[in-house]
Amino acid sequence: MSISIQDVCFSYPNANRATIDHFSLTIEKGEVISILGRSGSGKSTMLRLLAGLEAPTKGSFTIQEQVVFDGTTFLQPEKRGIGMVFQDYALFPHMTVRENILFGLSQLKNEEKKKRLREVLELVELQEFEKRYPHQLSGGQQQRVAIARAIAPNPHLILLDEPFSNLDAELQVKIRKELRDILKKAKITSILVTHDENDAYAIADRIVKLKDGCIEVVGRPCDLLVDGQQSMKPTDLLQHELELQSV
Repeated sequence: MSISIQDVCFSYPNANRATIDHFSLTIEKGEVISILGRSGSGKSTMLRLLAGLEAPTKGSFTIQEQVVFDGTTFLQPEKRGIGMVFQDYALFPHMTVRENILFGLSQLKNEEKKKRLREVLELVELQEFEKRYPHQLSGGQQQRVAIARAIAPNPHLILLDEPFSNLDAELQVKIRKELRDILKKAKITSILVTHDENDAYAIADRIVKLKDGCIEVVGRPCDLLVDGQQSMKPTDLLQHELELQSV
């Protein structure tokens, strides 16, 4: 077991109910999890709790047996070994692709930086774009730079907040598969939050459906589909199953 989230609760001041209500989940190393829910379900708040941007009122979070938070411990965000990919990618506009990726590698020696830069550029297939600036890239390329920057420091966990919200529908289909391939090649445990069922079913190994801060159901996409909770064409389901079996 790589990650354990146990009995996490959180409420915003003056709220009538808990925003996150007894959230528990264990995640294996390299697994891709999607937290799926409508606006107001608590999915983005859960991401903020894991990232360290909010403090829970109850519960624990451990990564490879290191306590991130519990009743007596609260690690600051920069000490958690967690990468983050934001909705708007948050790339530095005055920095090239190369400089954006190197930004989080200040602790490495120069040769190690160069080696890691080459590795992640190859992983996201942007070797020819390292000298370009964000405004010179497409939306899909910008997203890959953001993923490369998050992966570069070898984090224990990557959090992705609605990563397709800024892409048009046609590009979303292509980028979904690219993102899953990148995450699987990197072998980094990932949690993606989304309100879009197509995103969740196309990318995740398991889906956590969240409603009013509570977990409704947890399962593999194929199992949830069999239960009739989501419609997908048989060819799409077969393709997804083949992809899951290949990793």
